[in-house]
Amino acid sequence: MRPAPGGRRVTGAVITSAQGALPVKGGLAFTVWAPAAERMEVRIFSPRRPALRMKKAGGGYWKASARGLGAGTRYKYAVNGRDERPDPASAFQPEGVHGPSEAVDHAAFPWADAAWRGLAPEKMIVYELHPGTFTPTGDFAGVESRIPYLKSLGVNAVELMPVSQFPGSRNWGYDGTYPYAPQNSYGGPEGLKKLVDACHRAGLAVILDVVYNHLGPEGNYLGTYGPYFTDRYRTPWGDAINYDGKDSSAVREYFIGSALGWFRDYHIDALRLDAVHGIFDFGAKHFLAELSERTRDLSRLLGRRLSLIAESDLNDVRALAPAPAGWGMAAQWSDDFHHALHTLLTGERGGYYEDFGEFGQLAKAFSDGFVYDWAWSPHRGRRHGSSSRLVHPGKFVVCSQNHDQVGNRLLGERLSVLAGERGLRLAAGAVLLSPYVPMLFMGEEYAEKNPFQYFVSHGDPDLVRAVREGRKREFAAFGWKKEPPDPQGEAAFAASRLDWDSVSRGAHAAMLDFYRRLISLRRSEPSFGCVPRRDVSVKVSGKTIALFRRRGNSASAVVFNFGRSAVRPALPPGRWRAVFDSSGRRAAEPLAPESFRAYIRGK
Repeated sequence: MRPAPGGRRVTGAVITSAQGALPVKGGLAFTVWAPAAERMEVRIFSPRRPALRMKKAGGGYWKASARGLGAGTRYKYAVNGRDERPDPASAFQPEGVHGPSEAVDHAAFPWADAAWRGLAPEKMIVYELHPGTFTPTGDFAGVESRIPYLKSLGVNAVELMPVSQFPGSRNWGYDGTYPYAPQNSYGGPEGLKKLVDACHRAGLAVILDVVYNHLGPEGNYLGTYGPYFTDRYRTPWGDAINYDGKDSSAVREYFIGSALGWFRDYHIDALRLDAVHGIFDFGAKHFLAELSERTRDLSRLLGRRLSLIAESDLNDVRALAPAPAGWGMAAQWSDDFHHALHTLLTGERGGYYEDFGEFGQLAKAFSDGFVYDWAWSPHRGRRHGSSSRLVHPGKFVVCSQNHDQVGNRLLGERLSVLAGERGLRLAAGAVLLSPYVPMLFMGEEYAEKNPFQYFVSHGDPDLVRAVREGRKREFAAFGWKKEPPDPQGEAAFAASRLDWDSVSRGAHAAMLDFYRRLISLRRSEPSFGCVPRRDVSVKVSGKTIALFRRRGNSASAVVFNFGRSAVRPALPPGRWRAVFDSSGRRAAEPLAPESFRAYIRGK
């Protein structure tokens, strides 16, 4: 064993966490960072043992070890002999955010995915889901049971909304307070490993949504241990995480350790980093750049492709640029694409949608990526963004629906409620036949009618009151005046479950078949995938957008008609064969209103 920078340890090809309860020969080794503490103890709850006095180990870390303990041991730390708290790097919280932590032996799981080598983001067709509402059981095992369905749909990557331990059993996951511990009500560490292993054996990559810009308020005990937060910057969730101030090295190591743990211990393929614009770091090496470096190091050691995907409101290509100029993210979500498409299909202009609604903006999203590329943003009252014209399309993830854009509506309505059948099919074509990485939101493939609403199950009445009031303020910006569903009530959670009984009925079954055929088309023809910008051409005529691209000997065209009148597509010279028409019309007929037609050029 040799020491490594930042307090981590390297053993052969495994990078172990700097903190937590780690199984060692004959027992457990406990490590915690508490730089201001004068005394630290480990209090063992199961099996019952006398408290262990911890010793200072340098850099603000404390250590202790005990023989005869192993996986399943439940414990807490006592700070200065009085503040009894769970482990900040807890691997499992079986009794919730306030209960004792439980030691986990990650090496004991019998992985069967040794042949899996990962999947590049530009090869992905992503399916985003919430583990609690995706199936009736609301857990990892339920998601695992639907793998055959996902395979038959044609997607090849499953994105899980955050699973870090949160309070109660109902939550989107963004109120997590234990960045190393999978949610107990979903099935904990064992359940997540079984799900990932099953996905890999079925040929599905797994993306995990993680939150490194804030922690939830309930069960957040990090402040007891050290300066994890700073009031130098403010975020929508309160004080920012201390990534660049005094003692920030250990804070950075804590969150990097979380990310590497998901890759190493749970075999996750990619992390989707929530709202990176809420990560404030003005040091010489941004936290995300360091995380990218460490991810690449681990990828080489493990022999698997590991990726970071950012969610960013900045429209800043530095997120995608390699170091030292950028942060080195493999990809990022493209809100501009969604907003441009959504406003055309629904006519909505409230809130941030006021920046969109012009037809040319969708064409620009297809051709350039960012619509706002240092352009004036009325909603922000300033210029916004940078040009992504030279960025490979495979670095952008696009969608017509996701948890944010559906769930942050007052009633959580899906596009199936806001747009007609033609609009839904047009949206599906725009996403799945775009030159970008397509992402679906659970249920959209069969036009699910149930909403996806915001829900929590906090135990603090004051916090519940604050959540209710905060949601109402957010809705006011969109001009929505109705009373929103109570996020604390179980009804909002129950209403958000998918209705699997509807999948095989009528229009739902027809939409599912439509999605399957469309995904199959994208996967069957190379030029329907992500190709370099130089091989993409976008033409606008009236209310139609024609998208042409090529890859090697493959060339394709898609004509989208957003107008209310039929049109005759204008194609370049050559032998073009129509392979898909969203309205079911023949190639010789004009393209129907609100529809699209895909072509392949003869070889």
